Amino acid sequence: MRLDKWLWAARFYKTRSLATQAIEHGQVKLNGARVKPAREVKPGDRLEVQLGETGWSLTVRALSMQRGPAPAAQALYDEDPASHARRQQQASERRLAVNPAAAIKGRPTKRDRRQIHRFTGE
Repeated sequence: MRLDKWLWAARFYKTRSLATQAIEHGQVKLNGARVKPAREVKPGDRLEVQLGETGWSLTVRALSMQRGPAPAAQALYDEDPASHARRQQQASERRLAVNPAAAIKGRPTKRDRRQIHRFTGE
């Protein structure tokens, strides 16, 4: 099975063309090496997928020719425990980070306006 098709079926990318672009830009590595989108993937292969700031270390468990629901897609791979812990740590840091809209002085956001209206009774 093609690597780009597997990434699409495993729901890492919304379309095959996005998966192809990510592979071509070096954001996906198969067994530690950069590969082309048409490279064959098989159970037992190791993948490193970089989605923005989030990195995944995976082992391919199964192949699927079609894109299915999320639970079926999650059954296609096993994530390394270290990778899972790193992603959870990044998620908690993002939750604790300052909202960029709050740091900007000036015009209020839609949410801010709603809070102002509730407070002033308008």
